[in-house]
Amino acid sequence: MPGSSPREALLEQQELLSKLAPYAAGFYIDGLAEGWPPEEAMAYLREVRLIALAAAPGKPLLLYLPQPTPIGMLRELTDTAASFSGVVVGEALREPGTRRERVGGGAEALGAQLSQVRLLRESLGERSTIVAAGGVHQPQDALELLAAGANSVQLHSGLVYAGPGLPKRVNEAIIYDRIKLTAEPQPPSFWANWGWMSLLGIGMIIGGVLAWLIASTSVLLPYDETFLGVSRSVINHFNGHIIHFMSHDRITLAGTMISIGIFYYQLARHGLRSGLHWARTAVMTSCAVGFSSFFLYLGYGYFDPLHAAAAAVLLPMLLLTLRGLKDHPSRKKPGMLNDSVWRRAQWGQCCFVVLGFGLTIGGLTISFVGITTVFVPTDLAYLGLTVQQLAAWNDHIIPLIAHDRAGFGGALFSLAVAITASALWGINQGESWLWWTFLWGGLPGFAAGLLVHFHIGYIDFVHLLPVYIAALLYVVGLYLMYPFLVGRASGREISVSRNENY
Repeated sequence: MPGSSPREALLEQQELLSKLAPYAAGFYIDGLAEGWPPEEAMAYLREVRLIALAAAPGKPLLLYLPQPTPIGMLRELTDTAASFSGVVVGEALREPGTRRERVGGGAEALGAQLSQVRLLRESLGERSTIVAAGGVHQPQDALELLAAGANSVQLHSGLVYAGPGLPKRVNEAIIYDRIKLTAEPQPPSFWANWGWMSLLGIGMIIGGVLAWLIASTSVLLPYDETFLGVSRSVINHFNGHIIHFMSHDRITLAGTMISIGIFYYQLARHGLRSGLHWARTAVMTSCAVGFSSFFLYLGYGYFDPLHAAAAAVLLPMLLLTLRGLKDHPSRKKPGMLNDSVWRRAQWGQCCFVVLGFGLTIGGLTISFVGITTVFVPTDLAYLGLTVQQLAAWNDHIIPLIAHDRAGFGGALFSLAVAITASALWGINQGESWLWWTFLWGGLPGFAAGLLVHFHIGYIDFVHLLPVYIAALLYVVGLYLMYPFLVGRASGREISVSRNENY
């Protein structure tokens, strides 16, 4: 506790160690309280080390040094620190003349960390572990501390100022620094794995184009009319909006299929081929959702043979993709600084993450509606009919529409997974291909969703409001991320020539 004497501190440490030893993997020993005479502080550290060795045998004990620790004290601590498993250079900055501490940040904290790490490394040599537990707000800071002699860095206030993506960015920077001069692995052949996913994406694009052509012309296929027992002309005679409504469902599905195909092709060509783990996760999760959504037809019992044939052709491509996939670190230099371009991209990334989660909710909602009530109130207002009137006229018309709606919901959910995973894990400086994937992968879906509604006159504002919001997030996100993803990387490069553990 603040103000404790060395003897009181020993009793507190003994109680903490005895109670936490069964659960903790190791301990930071906070050993220097302000105002203790140097000889008492040294005696305290020797005693608390003996207590810790008895209470937690075999577990690492690291000596925690707050900021700032006077240089003279650091030199006196050399022999004592060498008897611990390592040293932790803390982040808390004591305010002069008080017992209060605050968390340091920016150049002030980093500079203090660097000076203490260098001095400790010179004093301790290579025999002790040094943990730099502060001052890391961007990947560049971590590289500088590692180059100065730290074995590892610990993130604290940086998670507040730079966000939860900082650990990933730091690890990517360290890995890049260590592999940049090594030979690049030979990329797998087209037929090994990633080529099959490329073909699956191309197949989705072709299928989406064909579905769009059919939905914008005849709308119904021969087996649809056979299932209904009536022709398109009979349906138009009963209600002219039904065919338009079905066309709007099928065109939006077609646009979503094309968007999915573009994402799959791009993620395969640029992600799977390079062994990027996040790209594999995005593709496989999205495919699992997409193929599983085929069984949503069970909600109303309409089996679409063309849909089944497409799934049967594409599924083997997914299975062949799974062969021999290996993860490799990215060979592109990651962003090192929290500069204005990075901050701007964070807002763009946020837009796409929100967009992805929004589309996920939309896809799940549409699928649920498709296998339950089928219609929302604005649908029935557009049709000018009730569910009972539709069912009384033809008891097969609702299962057919339900199949279209559930299928569209499943496809939208599949696309949302690919977008969300790419936005969460793929945003990295200079990854221009990902920006173009977002651009071209989003256009077909939004074009289909908006144009068909205006074409058939289904322009209810409440019904289209989610589409307007999604389109706004899409455009703003692309605008904000462009300099970061497509522009050139910037920032100083610090080489880490030591420390294999981090």
